[in-house]
Amino acid sequence: MNPLRKKRLLIILAILVGIGGAVGLALSALQQNINLFYTPTQIANGEAPQDTRIRAGGMVEKGSLQRSGDSLDVKFIVTDFNKSVTITYRGILPDLFREGQGIVALGKLNGDGVVVADEVLAKHDEKYMPPEVTKALKDSGQSAPTPAKEG
Repeated sequence: MNPLRKKRLLIILAILVGIGGAVGLALSALQQNINLFYTPTQIANGEAPQDTRIRAGGMVEKGSLQRSGDSLDVKFIVTDFNKSVTITYRGILPDLFREGQGIVALGKLNGDGVVVADEVLAKHDEKYMPPEVTKALKDSGQSAPTPAKEG
């Protein structure tokens, strides 16, 4: 083989290996940062992975909010009207967080089937509901409850 061709072939192979390595690292980083959404039914059925960051959402059950008297710990139940899952959170809940309304919690599922959230997202206004929660409720044959009108 001609030495010039051999040198070109080695350069091309080195470039391809470098590009392949870069793509592999990028895909690995993206896979670690993906937060898949799971409904309470999927979590209760064991479809959600444990000790992996997930998004869990649904409607906060009325009367389920429990606040700790001496810390920022809160515990509440989220439902998709088929199954329910308990969520624990340490921190200040968003101002728009209310029972009977849709939320999305980001956190990890522990061995007891409880989502230990490190972030809780609440809806923006009385008509808004996170798209994942709306789809999950629609898929379960339920519709989102209409907010009570004050007046």
